[in-house]
Amino acid sequence: VLPAAGALVGAVLGVLTCVVFARVVTTATSSLAASRRFKDVSGIAFMVPLVLLGPIIAAVFQGMAGSGAFLSELAGRISWTPLGAAWSLGGDLEAGQAGAAGLKLLIAAATLAGLAWCWKLLLERALVTPPYSGSSRRKGGRLGLFTLLPATPAGAVTARALTYWFRDPRYSGSLVVIPLLPVVLAFQGSQTNDYGVLMITGPLTAFLLAWSISGDVSYDNTAFALHLAAGVRGVHDRLGRALACLAFALPAVLVLAIVPFFITGDWTWWPATVGMSVGVLLTGLGLSSVVSARYTIAVPLPGDSPFKKPPGNVGQTLAVQFGGMAVLLVLVLPEAGLVLAQLLTGDPLFGWINLAVGPVLGAALFTTGVVVGGRWLDARGPELLAQVTVNR
Repeated sequence: VLPAAGALVGAVLGVLTCVVFARVVTTATSSLAASRRFKDVSGIAFMVPLVLLGPIIAAVFQGMAGSGAFLSELAGRISWTPLGAAWSLGGDLEAGQAGAAGLKLLIAAATLAGLAWCWKLLLERALVTPPYSGSSRRKGGRLGLFTLLPATPAGAVTARALTYWFRDPRYSGSLVVIPLLPVVLAFQGSQTNDYGVLMITGPLTAFLLAWSISGDVSYDNTAFALHLAAGVRGVHDRLGRALACLAFALPAVLVLAIVPFFITGDWTWWPATVGMSVGVLLTGLGLSSVVSARYTIAVPLPGDSPFKKPPGNVGQTLAVQFGGMAVLLVLVLPEAGLVLAQLLTGDPLFGWINLAVGPVLGAALFTTGVVVGGRWLDARGPELLAQVTVNR
């Protein structure tokens, strides 16, 4: 009876401690949580453990399987801290350690009392000086990227798009996934002791980054009216958006296409991988320039969380996304065919041919996509603005 009563008391103290500690954190960060920048950063940071969930779970279970003695010792030490004191009362009473249980009861009660006192002070302060959510004054005259890029229509669009990439969480959130791809693929390779899967990091990164601008006009929403009112030609709009993505996508793709070979040591495949990666990137940017000028998709609205999707337009969104990806796979068949030829014959000459074919063919399709997308944008600009307004 006594151990059961001790466990019950400990459970009540432990749950109350968790609840009060949550209130302390919420009250202490109320002014910080009112900041839009904090919401954006915290939402993006949430994606990191989400993407790495598989490797994290596997590492935890592997560590637990081989560290039984260490975990028992660690649990014993944690039981003397506010983190575990309340939860160890029943076990200590069952083991006949009444003195230890009494001390841990004092630790648990003191922890709860201290947190309640902190909550009281923080709540009083928050009620007297609530967080200010108004906008602060900013000095003008600093144009950022607009002063670094050429004062041309395409340069202005590039500067605007780059600003979006680094300041809009709907764009920057997708960039968080890119450096985590090698980690996930390396974990998969460690399970089979075959790290050859790392060779797809470059082409996969190129595919994701290139296709990310397929909904650029949809992300603009009603701000797209600025392009129409300013009379920006469609080809300049398409070129500026594509160059903005290419500015950071090309270095990232080249790095992620070459670095895996330092791990695998099989350098016979680097020409084919680099050629295909650059080809996929340029081809994808050209196709995305056409798709975003012709169709709109349901995307998070400006100021919303990157994870929030507006209702409606689901059928068209799925059709555009999957249809466009299928077309992209068809367009990169020459590069894929050369990779397959090297795989079947073992002749590295096909890889060197791919190193030349990928960038050349990709540049041709990139140019074609920008021109065709620009013409469609000139012809359908008002219709696109009407569609994104309805999506809102």
